[in-house]
Amino acid sequence: MKQTVKLSTFSITLSALSLIVLLVSAYYCRDNWGLYLIGALIIALMMLTLFYMPMSITCSADELLIQRSLRIKSIPLSDIQSVKLCPPTMAEHRLCGSGGWFGYWGWFSEPSIGKYFAYYGKACDCFLVTLKNGKRYKLGCQNPSDMVDYINSQIRN
Repeated sequence: MKQTVKLSTFSITLSALSLIVLLVSAYYCRDNWGLYLIGALIIALMMLTLFYMPMSITCSADELLIQRSLRIKSIPLSDIQSVKLCPPTMAEHRLCGSGGWFGYWGWFSEPSIGKYFAYYGKACDCFLVTLKNGKRYKLGCQNPSDMVDYINSQIRN
């Protein structure tokens, strides 16, 4: 089963406005050092985005795949302890990562969940994957309830 990750309106707006501000700043920059600095910042932000931004979530008979532009994160189903829907909360704290720049990815923490790594586009499309070693991943995709049901059916077999 494969589901795509859709970005929230906030995430799309934040990403577009940030890029526009950076590009306009580069255009009006008067010295070379400033131009180089802005160029390096744009390249660094885009590389992080390509490395971490989730594109889709796929579950096969033996693994859960988080597809990103440059890498695929693989989680063996045999390592998964539980999967459940994770409704959005206002208590989420970003420890290190993106809070809207081309999605939500990185280390986050919530009082009810604890520390976890996130890969999602919209908070309302999230589910929580808990591994047997205690690691947690908050993932998001279209039709999260279908994905949770499918993963649970695969880990029970």
